[in-house]
Amino acid sequence: MGFRPFVHGLAGELGLAGYVINNAGGVVAEVEGDPGRVHVFCRRISADAPPRAVIHSVSHMRVPPLGGTDFTIRPSEKGPGRTLVPADTAPCPACLAELTAPGDRRYRHPFIACAHCGPRFTIVTALPYDRAATTMAPFPMCGRCAAEYADPADRRFHAQPVACPDCGPALHLTAPRRPAPLHGDQALAEARRLLTAGAVLAVKGLGGYQLVCDATDEGAVAALRSRKGHGTRPFAVMAADLETAAALAPAGEEERALLCDPRHPVVLLRRAAVPGPGAGQRPTPADAVCPGGPDIGVTLPHTPLHHLLFGLPGDPPGPRLLVVTGGNRPGEPPVTDDTEARDRLDGIADAWLWHDRGIRVPCDDSVVRVRPDGEPQPLRRSRGYVPEPVELPYAVPPSLAVGGADDTTFCLAQGRTAWLSPHLGDLARPAAAAAFARTLDHLAALTGVRPRILAADRDPGDLAARWAREHAEGRPLHLVQHHHAHVAAAMADAGLDGTAPVIGVVLDGGGHGDDGALWGGEVLLADYDGYRRAAHLAYLPLPAAARGNSPAPYRTALAHLRAAGLTWEPWLPRAADQPADEPDAADTGEVSTSSMGLLFDAVAALLGLRPDDGHPAAVLEACALPAMADEGDHAYAFGHRADGVLDPAPVLRSLVADLRTGTPAATVAARFHHAVAHAVRTACRRVREADGVTTVVLTGDLFADALLEEGCHRALRADGFTVLRHRQVPCGDGGLALGRLMVATRLRARPAGATGTGTGARGGTSRGRSPG
Repeated sequence: MGFRPFVHGLAGELGLAGYVINNAGGVVAEVEGDPGRVHVFCRRISADAPPRAVIHSVSHMRVPPLGGTDFTIRPSEKGPGRTLVPADTAPCPACLAELTAPGDRRYRHPFIACAHCGPRFTIVTALPYDRAATTMAPFPMCGRCAAEYADPADRRFHAQPVACPDCGPALHLTAPRRPAPLHGDQALAEARRLLTAGAVLAVKGLGGYQLVCDATDEGAVAALRSRKGHGTRPFAVMAADLETAAALAPAGEEERALLCDPRHPVVLLRRAAVPGPGAGQRPTPADAVCPGGPDIGVTLPHTPLHHLLFGLPGDPPGPRLLVVTGGNRPGEPPVTDDTEARDRLDGIADAWLWHDRGIRVPCDDSVVRVRPDGEPQPLRRSRGYVPEPVELPYAVPPSLAVGGADDTTFCLAQGRTAWLSPHLGDLARPAAAAAFARTLDHLAALTGVRPRILAADRDPGDLAARWAREHAEGRPLHLVQHHHAHVAAAMADAGLDGTAPVIGVVLDGGGHGDDGALWGGEVLLADYDGYRRAAHLAYLPLPAAARGNSPAPYRTALAHLRAAGLTWEPWLPRAADQPADEPDAADTGEVSTSSMGLLFDAVAALLGLRPDDGHPAAVLEACALPAMADEGDHAYAFGHRADGVLDPAPVLRSLVADLRTGTPAATVAARFHHAVAHAVRTACRRVREADGVTTVVLTGDLFADALLEEGCHRALRADGFTVLRHRQVPCGDGGLALGRLMVATRLRARPAGATGTGTGARGGTSRGRSPG
């Protein structure tokens, strides 16, 4: 991030002598001169730090003067220790100005970067962070770049990605029907022509290949969706500029700030029901971009190459809105290797726009939304955020925790610092398993963490837990219950030290419970030491999986109808995914579930909707949105048993009665959302009455549903609860590894004989168990 050049410039400005050096432990500077100026140096080293620097602490000590007269940057030293490698960021304004200036020698250079922007995490191969330890090592600097690199007054002073058209990576385009690849400007021009003609391109980005097409071309988007096997999940779109992005959906000040943030995440914007003035003159996404969803994911160009794909002044007209999605098959991480990209993306891409700068590890796009109070909510923490550390509320020993196998992440930690990996896909896929191992080696090398403790899920069939058992190598392995880990992640995210318990509301698709059932609608009284199950959704015999590994939503709907004493009636909307010849009865297996996610699936099926792949609440959220403001006083009501069981049968009966009388689907969906929020409020009231706990955390992947999260937050706040929501890590499985690590390290540090939460918790502590 240009910290050594900054120190060099600051010392020169103040007339101080000495040196600055980069080693595996961080940056060390020694200065000598006038005492007053030394004091100013110590103050300004954090106050005036470079734009991308995050200062955690500055320490200094007096040393004998060396009697020097100048200030130098010494060659980096290798050795034990830890430093923080910055995340990858989008081009800074100065680089963008050069990219678009015809007289500049880096005009149209796809790899323009400086000390303040460009690739970092995905190109670093070792520490200390120098050019030889990056994937830029194969590109020797030309004379002019070397002069900039050595000039303390230059923006590229000691900037490791520095390059120009004479000495940097090169751009290429390969297509099956093209006898020879195109290079440089010709490759870029052909890529733009192909996009305009409706082609799907595989484009090599910062953290892996991306699949790109014209977002306004219905045929191109439909082709990409079909070829990739993307189901009904929404695509993100990249807008050429902020004006184009803001025209897609209403964007407040906070959304605009996130779009322009150097990390350039995908920002979820709530789509307007009625197009605004002048909508006909603006690029309009094809219907296939995000079918049925309430939001559209929008990002701005985060590499110079993306800017060039949209074109510069004087270029032929081209798309102003692109679909940009991960270059991968379902369940896999983005492809990073050029040869693999041509193999694994064959049949999806029509052409490959690539370059010869290597990518050390995959890093997919991050996804963020802004809550009504202006606070950001991370839904996927990856490019631009990884490997930024998460500060822990207490110190932990060197530790490693793995997340869920389907949405794989891991967490390394030591002291009061944790590092989370990017999203890596489904461990059942060989490509995801390979990326997991490669990324773990990479992040362990950058952080210097050598884990002495491991943590994984209790589910005996969990692939990530199996990996942990196979790699324990004599280290203690703590198995942590899925929903306890969710609560612990939310507590750590909020900076809670665990000295007081919380009410953890965990709503998700499911996780292995202590009794062998699939849990997923849970209210836990918990801290890091343990938990007690205070309330949960009533058990439902899990429908048999006739197709794939999960029950189809219509089968879950039939099972819920049966449990409520109802049957499928001909006048009920037939579920969108229910075959015409499928019997209207649900076979059930031996496993029971309390999954709230499956209840959302069932309600969507009863409304004739098709739940969005992997996001059971998304289609209901979109359906409920128009009626939410009017239905708060008409919510359905769950049954509340004395043993804490939340019975959905009254909800199902009221819902079916509404459908019988022709109540609009939006009204039904809104009443269901309000019913869940009211059930959460009632369950939390009962815990407060019994145990005196007034702090609630909301966690689990269903809280990616903004209507559900805000409804629960508003209802609980009105009842006087302190309500904590995720701010740094995702509410879904992307945060599980952090929670598991917190529980495992707490168990390790707990005095012998101590059990439970210390608040009356029993029968559900996540005590660690060794493999076997």
